Amino acid sequence: MSAETSAESHAYERQVDGFGSVSLVAVDPAGDLDLLHAWVTEERARFWGMGGYSREQVRETYGFLDSLTTHHAYLVHRDGEPVALFQTYEPDADPLGECYDVQPGDHGIHLLVGPTGTAEPGFTGALLSVLIGYVFGDPAHRRIVVEPDARNEKAVARVVRAGFELGPEIDKPEKRARLAFLSRAAAHR
Repeated sequence: MSAETSAESHAYERQVDGFGSVSLVAVDPAGDLDLLHAWVTEERARFWGMGGYSREQVRETYGFLDSLTTHHAYLVHRDGEPVALFQTYEPDADPLGECYDVQPGDHGIHLLVGPTGTAEPGFTGALLSVLIGYVFGDPAHRRIVVEPDARNEKAVARVVRAGFELGPEIDKPEKRARLAFLSRAAAHR
């Protein structure tokens, strides 16, 4: 993989050998509403927790996230086509921070892979490698925190394959979650 200089409209872009160009573009809550609503309300996105949201509720949610300096939402594009929704956040500025002992340099992420039509081996792994590289591009970020729904066995197994170490299960208002952590050192092994 080789990094590229970010284009003006992209928060980050990287060329992945054999996979294509992966870029992060900040979510536009109004302009991206059709896509966001379609993705987060699908049955396959049930663990995202927005299944019953109206279009207005989705717009309000991403409008609120857009107003924060501690939380960010991006559409992940592969060769110019949106393929995932990626969110980052500072755990000490999030309700998650009340559920575990936040360490200096912790940075949280959420990933929702969009519908692809057909399974492509290595797809999510390639995306995760780019997203992990993006987060660790900031030297202040020393550990990535994820908290998938504890019932989402596929997501839990996926983060373990990406090198995350499983932590405890925690109770959040909306779900029972499984914490997992990836240190900078573990990511560079």
